[in-house]
Amino acid sequence: MTNLLFYKSLYEWYERNHRDLPWRETEDGYRIWLSEVILQQTRVAQGLDYYHRFVNRWPDVVALASASEDEVLREWQGLGYYSRARNLHKAAQMVVERGWTPFPTRFEDIRQLPGVGDYTAGAISSFAYNQPFPAMDGNVYRVVARLLDIDEPFDTTAGKKLFRSRMEELLDRDHPRLFNSAIMEFGALYCTPVLEQACAHCCLQAFCKGYEHNIAGMLPIRKPRPKVRDRWLLYHIYIARASGQLCTLIRQRTDKDIWYHLYEFPCEEMADGQMLKERCADARVFSFSHVLSHQRLHAQFIVHAVEELPSVDGTLCIPWQDLDRYALSRLTLRALEKINAGVSSF
Repeated sequence: MTNLLFYKSLYEWYERNHRDLPWRETEDGYRIWLSEVILQQTRVAQGLDYYHRFVNRWPDVVALASASEDEVLREWQGLGYYSRARNLHKAAQMVVERGWTPFPTRFEDIRQLPGVGDYTAGAISSFAYNQPFPAMDGNVYRVVARLLDIDEPFDTTAGKKLFRSRMEELLDRDHPRLFNSAIMEFGALYCTPVLEQACAHCCLQAFCKGYEHNIAGMLPIRKPRPKVRDRWLLYHIYIARASGQLCTLIRQRTDKDIWYHLYEFPCEEMADGQMLKERCADARVFSFSHVLSHQRLHAQFIVHAVEELPSVDGTLCIPWQDLDRYALSRLTLRALEKINAGVSSF
């Protein structure tokens, strides 16, 4: 590949088409790290509000480290993949404890932070400090697979090693910040999963082996996905009036499972859906399906209007109006959207 001509074509496209995003207007390592963590498995349109919310509430790493985990999870609520938020908080505390404020500048130090892999460390190093490290997100894997006609699955250990090696060769070491920004944006906006007629008008067509071999639309290749597992969850929402206000029970999830450390109503996991139907036949029930990466959840929420809240191990008794102070799973929030409309009648 003639790199100088390739770079020129890519940078000209980027200059004409890139989006104005706040993390591209700063060289603050903290803010760039924050954006990278938020945008893992999250679309830019959704992540933008969360980025502003975090920056406004915790403008630097010291402020974030001083927050409680519950506060961070509450602010993260709705983004999913909550291990990202827990690792974000742990990493901020590590930065402060090790005296790396305002943010570490060495790739090796950044790579040590919880939740930071080679991609995130490379992205921060290049975007914040213009250091020559590749930034490999899903968009970049797709572009590189097509450009170089790589038919190795990119999401295996061997595949990641191969792609990183080829990306090291492709990287513009004189302008790593610009190169990583441009190739990521090109994958996000132009060289998308569904190509349609894009290849015919692509500015990088002359450099693309996938186009030359007429297989660009089949790349990149993934390893086979694991089978989706079904789970059935039965939630009990107890509502009682005490001292003039409605109260309920919630519990924090402490098992290393989905929604670790988030709060929810008391829950039973059932063997199958039939048991749910039998248990809920005569109750006021709200039913939902909720899909996670490798799990399909079938949930039913039973609303119990009671004179006095029962004693349930591991639960907290809180005013109903205080629910929004706790970090809740997206599934629980969906249920509350349905239930809140009728709560005043209790």
